[in-house]
Amino acid sequence: MADDSEAPGRPVPEVLDEAECLRLISPGGVGRLGYSGRYGPTVVPVNYGVHEGAIVFRTAYGSPTDEDLRTGIEDADYKVAFEIDELRPETREGWSVLVRGSVRHVESEDERASVREAGVEPWAGGARELFLRIQPTHVTGRRLSRPPTAR
Repeated sequence: MADDSEAPGRPVPEVLDEAECLRLISPGGVGRLGYSGRYGPTVVPVNYGVHEGAIVFRTAYGSPTDEDLRTGIEDADYKVAFEIDELRPETREGWSVLVRGSVRHVESEDERASVREAGVEPWAGGARELFLRIQPTHVTGRRLSRPPTAR
């Protein structure tokens, strides 16, 4: 069987630098939060925004996400992964960004007022007044796109 990964017109992978990754995710939207929860590996979709270089999202106090992401140690952060993508299945093109970092609960009123500026509005109903903030430590991404056609 022939390898047609280099066939003309097929999408080509491109590694994205951190600046491009941050540009792609800066409008906010929906991403997937990954962490090791009490029942093992956990991935949940959340609405997010980017504020002052951090990923911000909301959940309910006492929710599984709230409880799973509390270390029980004051000022200790929980390590998470956050993935955002835009896919176009009809053309097999798109991009994906992976953010790794520490998440912490936004507790002070001053910080809560600041992260509200991100404008994150959860799709899910109910009170979701707990803000969490991921401070990125490692940002990577890839894009699949078709090369320009020869003229």
